[in-house]
Parts: sequence; C-alpha cells; structure tokens
Amino acid sequence: MIGESLSLLVALSFTATALFAEVGSKRMGSVCFNAVRMSMSLVFLALTLWLTMGAPWPRYADGGTWMWLALSGAVGYVVGDYCLMQGYIIIGARFGQLFMTLSAPTAAILGRIFMGEQIKPLALVGMVVTLSGIAISILSKQGDTEKSSHSLKLSVSPRGIVIACMAGICQGAGLVLSKIGMQHYYASLAEHGIDGTFVHPDAIIPLPFDIAIPFASTMMRGIVGLVGFFALLLFLRQSGGIEQLGRALRDRKAVASAFWSMIFGPFVGVSLSLTATLYTSTGIAQTLFALTPVLIIAPSALLFHQKVTAREVLGAVISVIGASMFFL
Repeated sequence: MIGESLSLLVALSFTATALFAEVGSKRMGSVCFNAVRMSMSLVFLALTLWLTMGAPWPRYADGGTWMWLALSGAVGYVVGDYCLMQGYIIIGARFGQLFMTLSAPTAAILGRIFMGEQIKPLALVGMVVTLSGIAISILSKQGDTEKSSHSLKLSVSPRGIVIACMAGICQGAGLVLSKIGMQHYYASLAEHGIDGTFVHPDAIIPLPFDIAIPFASTMMRGIVGLVGFFALLLFLRQSGGIEQLGRALRDRKAVASAFWSMIFGPFVGVSLSLTATLYTSTGIAQTLFALTPVLIIAPSALLFHQKVTAREVLGAVISVIGASMFFL
C-alpha cells in the first residue's frame, strides 16, 4: 500500500502544479516557464542531496544510471513538459491533464517491452474506455438544429489535442525509463557494497539512500531537462527567446507560479512518483497519477471561472476508469 498511497499524493501534487503551471506558462511562455522552474528545482534537489547524501550531486551513480535517466529527462522533461505547457496555453490545464491518462497505457506497454511487466487481457478494454472518455470530453454537438443535432465537433483546438497527446505519451515513457535508470542506480550501489538502507556518514540528515535516490534520479533528469530548455531558448533567439526570459524574470506573479509549480512538480511530485514506482508496478502507479484530470475539475472551475459541462466531467471519469482497467 506504500506505493499506492504515494501515487495518490503524486496525483494531488500534480493537480496543484498543473494549476500553477497554467498561470505561469501563459504569462512566460512554455520554454521560459520550464527553464525557470527547472533551475529552481535543481537548487532544491542539490540542497536535498547535500543534506541526505553528504554531497550536492548523485553519489555512486554509474554511466548506465546517467544514460537511462538522461534519456528519461530528454523524453519526459524536454519533450513531455514542453508539450504539456504548450497544451496548457492552448487548451488549459483541465483538458491538458485529461490527455495525461494516455500515460498509463503507454507506461504499461513500455513496461512490458523493457521490463517484462505483465499486461492482463482487460488492458485492451481499458484502452478503448480511456480513449472513449477523452472523446466524450472533447466532442460536443454541432448545434441545436435538426440538421446538425447529430453532428459532432471538437470543443478544443486540434493542435492542442495533438500536443497534449504527445505530453501524455512522453510522461509514460519517461516514467519507465526512470524506473530502468533507478534499477541501474541500485546495481551501482551494490557494486560499491551498499544498498538502499545505507546512510552516508557525511549526511547532515541521516536518512537511508532509499529516500535520497529518487531525488538524485530526479536531479539527473532535471539537469538534462535544463540543458534542453536553454538549448531551445538559444534556438528561439531570433524570435526573442532570451529577451522573453528576461521579461519573465521581472514578472513576480509568473515567477511565483513557477516556484510553486516547481515545488509540487519536479521537486516533490516527480520525486514521489519515482519513489512510488519502487513499491508498486509502473502501470498501477501511473494509473493513480492519472486521477489528476478528475481532481483538477473543481479547482479549475473555481480559480479560472471555467464552465464545466456534465459531458466533460463524465468523460474525465470514464477516462480515468479506463486507465485503471488497464491494470486490473
């Protein structure tokens, strides 16, 4: 139950970070927002590692660990978070999070391919239900006339849908790559004659490595993410990427949004998500993470004064149920 409980906390944390991220990304732009919050995250992660591992970097991580977690950072942060923030800008956090339910089947399929995790026959039904729930949420009737009453149209931007789909797929892939990376991390510890119960003598706060390793893994992913986002800023230099970053840093509300999004996202949320995968299967963890689209409905309506229809609520619930069926 430890993994499942942590996964529920992750869902709550992701709900909070999504709300702050919608505000911040709309004020800063997706690339600037991710660069700022990733920079903040690395500072907090370095401090955490210094307190718990006795050094502000991931100790005992070998080349294989860095390779897999760097790949996870490139997929989950650079591509995934860029698409997610773009999705927030285009269709909002509520719909953006809806498409994150795609991360559950993605994680399960890749977990099967790369780690041999089992997928039960009900998984196919779960996939259909998940996609049906998304469709219910984003489709609406064309009009009230007799001619058009049976026609459907997208209630959100098609471009936003494609980008949000990419975000969901990349999150699921990034989680699987992270789990592989942490398995390499534990193998590297074993080569040094230590395990997850080891407490480093230089640690200021004497905690076992089982607690510190997810934060160390997040830091490795975050370093790659930060490099990737600054590379994007340089690539966008001709369109004012660097200048936009300077303006963003002078926007107090945007910076505050980035800070709280970082606390609930890359620092607490992601680190807890990696911890959860150590105590339960990747698919179960990702399914519980996927509760965010339901949890975010009420605060989005309250904070952003968004109109929420019964169809959208029903679709979100069905989508989460479908993701859960994938692992029953």
